[in-house]
Amino acid sequence: MPKRTTILLDEDVYRKIVEESLRRYGTTKALSEVVNQLIRKALRNESELLSLIFSDKIAKTTSKEFEAFRRKLSERLEA
Repeated sequence: MPKRTTILLDEDVYRKIVEESLRRYGTTKALSEVVNQLIRKALRNESELLSLIFSDKIAKTTSKEFEAFRRKLSERLEA
């Protein structure tokens, strides 16, 4: 069941949501739908990012190994 709420949007954010509503639905009456879709997408992406960050890693490296790799890469880029 939808919940009614009030949010305060910056002018630029509001303008982009209105533009997106007009593009997708041809009306500004679909602002809630656009906002819900954008929030769902952001939450899904955050969830995917968090699962990637906290997942089991397939490679292991020490800070010394990483620093040596970084230096070699830096030297190659500067050459």
